[in-house]
Amino acid sequence: MSTIFTKIANGDIPSYKVAESEDFYAFLDIAPMAKGHTLVIPKKVEDDYIFNLDENTYMGLCTFARKVAQAIKAALPCKRVGVAVLGMEVPHTHIHLVPLQSESDMDFRKPKLELSQEEFVQIASSIYEEYVKIQ
Repeated sequence: MSTIFTKIANGDIPSYKVAESEDFYAFLDIAPMAKGHTLVIPKKVEDDYIFNLDENTYMGLCTFARKVAQAIKAALPCKRVGVAVLGMEVPHTHIHLVPLQSESDMDFRKPKLELSQEEFVQIASSIYEEYVKIQ
């Protein structure tokens, strides 16, 4: 059975896409810790543990996530883009990319932001535009 992230990557469930390649997909987290909080996933592999990925998928995912992080940093005012791989809530490998002003911005226990659809669209568009420039 397909995971919710596979359904998102396939377009069966709507998302705020920020980047896509043949093998990977990046989209805004709908319960973000910061504006621009993005999830990066492999499209074709649903394993829930990043270190179970085959070498090519793992390296490709990391390379893709790096480009997305560069696009986030270019699109949004932040000091850094934090990276986390937890994978406990959805059984599909995913990397969290979170724009940071300080380390406390990446506290998964703090309340999540509530953004309007317009804000999500604007943020996704800004990151996507920067991602296209990196290509």
